[in-house]
Amino acid sequence: MTRKKSKSSNKTDRLKRNFARTILQYISGKRYSPMTAEELFAQLTVPEPLHKTFHEALEMLIKMDELSLNKDRYQLKEDQNLIVTGTISVHPVKGFGFVKVDGIEKGKDVFIPKHSIANAVDGDTVEVEVTDVTPKGPEGRIIAIIKRSRSHLGCTILEDAKSHYLAYAPLLGQQKPIFIKTPKNETLVPGDRIICKVSDWNTGEDSVLADFERRVGHISDPSCDTTAAIEEFELPNGFSEEAVKEARAFGKRVSDKGRLDLTKLETVTIDPDTAKDFDDAISLTQDEKGHFFLGVHIADAASYVQRGSHLDQEAFARCNSTYFPGFCLPMLPFELSNELCSLKANVKRLTISVLAEFNTNGDLVEYEIARSCIKSKKRFAYEDAYAILEKKPKHAYRPLLDRMVALCKLFKQKRRARGSIDFAMSEGKIIVDEKGVPVKIVQIEYDITHQMIEEFMLKANEIVSTHLSKSGKEQIFRVHDEPAPEAFEDFYAYARALGFTMPAKPKEGDIQKLFESAKDSPLAPQLSVSFIRSMKQALYSPENIGHFGLALEYYCHFTSPIRRYSDLVIQRLLFNEEDPESDLTVIAQTCSDRERLSMRAENSVLLLKKLRLAAAAYEEDPKKLYQATITRVKPFAVFFELPEFALEGSIHVSELGNDYFEYNPKTLTFRGSRSGRIYSCGTPISIRMSSIDLIRQNAKWEISSPRRK
Repeated sequence: MTRKKSKSSNKTDRLKRNFARTILQYISGKRYSPMTAEELFAQLTVPEPLHKTFHEALEMLIKMDELSLNKDRYQLKEDQNLIVTGTISVHPVKGFGFVKVDGIEKGKDVFIPKHSIANAVDGDTVEVEVTDVTPKGPEGRIIAIIKRSRSHLGCTILEDAKSHYLAYAPLLGQQKPIFIKTPKNETLVPGDRIICKVSDWNTGEDSVLADFERRVGHISDPSCDTTAAIEEFELPNGFSEEAVKEARAFGKRVSDKGRLDLTKLETVTIDPDTAKDFDDAISLTQDEKGHFFLGVHIADAASYVQRGSHLDQEAFARCNSTYFPGFCLPMLPFELSNELCSLKANVKRLTISVLAEFNTNGDLVEYEIARSCIKSKKRFAYEDAYAILEKKPKHAYRPLLDRMVALCKLFKQKRRARGSIDFAMSEGKIIVDEKGVPVKIVQIEYDITHQMIEEFMLKANEIVSTHLSKSGKEQIFRVHDEPAPEAFEDFYAYARALGFTMPAKPKEGDIQKLFESAKDSPLAPQLSVSFIRSMKQALYSPENIGHFGLALEYYCHFTSPIRRYSDLVIQRLLFNEEDPESDLTVIAQTCSDRERLSMRAENSVLLLKKLRLAAAAYEEDPKKLYQATITRVKPFAVFFELPEFALEGSIHVSELGNDYFEYNPKTLTFRGSRSGRIYSCGTPISIRMSSIDLIRQNAKWEISSPRRK
């Protein structure tokens, strides 16, 4: 028996050593990603009776310091990398992604190259191996998909392939088509916009298998653009009966009992002409010393939306209102957003007022934050207020508007002094008719009326955030991290390529001087966009890292509680009405995520409307020439801005002309080797559209009669 046991033991040891060699050989392979023991069983086809011995081999290799175990996954000790979990955001066109995780450097999302996405899609919870840390931040690869962000996708049918339909989903991008199983008793045609349920994400990294669920409309019908986006991005649409019942229970009149009565103040609202939800009003007086007394009066949404109520649940499910051309998907029901919480003229409304005194230099002297009741005296559209400032010196509200301009200029001087950059960029607004057909694009100038309202809102947000911090209260900050130096280096190179002079090592003051010198230049918009691209995205956080863009130590969002959940929470925190057990980290993260989702939904519809305008023009005159300006030059293409449709387009280097074009990375230019023709940032070009694809949402362009800069 002893001899038999010894032989059995020796056989087990030999098997364990063989397993160990096999494991090391397999794990040392270049294509290996950290795996669990169960995954290794499957990959190495280990019979179930030998699983125990295989486990012992793994434990032996760990004791020998050959392997390490991280979150139940095995990898070589010498190659041990940090493994983290987070949520991935995938670029819909370029295919790369960023994973937001905790435990690395604060504010450093993990960059995932396209080839390392491993079939993950936007919003998935993933496990990431951090493979490198570069000056721009950590880089890694997806090793596991823990939870899918969605089970349904919005897509558009491309073609009928008999046994299935081939479709395109904007969320997945052009590199990952969807195969739709042929639905029973349902015939689909190219251009049908549908909702499908994914049955297999893993048919291969280049495709997804799904089942047809319902049709939304057809790509030829612009009236369904917004509906399709709401479905595609799974935005909450409509409110529960309980939430609507709660909203209606407040009635139409307000009770000002126990509130600071400010109804006699000269308060006004200044908003876009199409606005319906007026959540901020302004009052401004001045004493004999020249001191300004600013009142920023914000709709007291927290008085209506109680923590944990059905209204609160619906608001948190959205976290913000989403704005499409001609349509708003509100955070709060109509009864609140357009009625009780909307600061309409000549009716009493409940507000939270920031009442602040400023001296003649624009310095804050003292302030008060109080629950109040106001009665707005006048509703202005920006255009109306600007017309009074420009043409009506004797208008009844001219003195108030003049005071606003004066205080605004003081605040702007303060911003400049602390290093904040003022862009003052105009904005293209798409006008659509009642059927959703885009009619035109109008430019909204960022004139002094827009600037003064923005300055007053910024000041109120800063005062509230500072107040909460100095009071020792937690809050949700609006934070903006400082860009990586490399990002600014790219911007400096771009500015020089546009012909602007920059020192070898620019400082904050040099950047301000740059924008001042470019103020009246036709290249100012391109310069501003490039600077914005070099900066990180602002987000919500209970941890304060300051706001780089505004150059502020304390900053939060407080002034738009009708359309932003973060502002609603700030209102509650001011008056100790937020649940002390609330997880502000979760609220902040959710608000950031939902904000990004809304922006993607809004931008998808905006792009489609712009392309519809371009398509209509193309149908009318396919040979029409457009004047554009090159905004970026990459080694593979030139990018340009087309003002007529507010579109960015690109032309591949191979299509620049009958010449061989060489790329110069120092000057960011293409130069024709035979013709000497140069394409650089700022170069005006004549282009015509060669084709347009509404389904994939892109247009192709060709250069006609290019001119030298």
